[in-house]
Amino acid sequence: MAVAGFLNRIARWFRAGYAHGVPKTGYEPLLALLERRLTWKEVKEVTRELIHGAQVTPAGIEPITRVDAAVAIAGRTNGLPAEEDIERVRARLEGKGWPFAE
Repeated sequence: MAVAGFLNRIARWFRAGYAHGVPKTGYEPLLALLERRLTWKEVKEVTRELIHGAQVTPAGIEPITRVDAAVAIAGRTNGLPAEEDIERVRARLEGKGWPFAE
């Protein structure tokens, strides 16, 4: 029930800001403009993917890079990764003791 109320508030917000004279249906173009963010589950999946693909050398573990994280995120979102998502993945990796390089 709480989800329905939340969705109704979003719909009212869209309608209030919609240009006068534009049909009251067809919000897909507006939704397409919103940035895609990773869910918590996706952050965990990306982290797991990066750890699984990490290079281990005789000198130790090669750091996972910002580019590695961005590529993995883009594979999930089909778009450019948000800086916030890269930071969330970085924090999770570092929390698990994995090196992260800028």
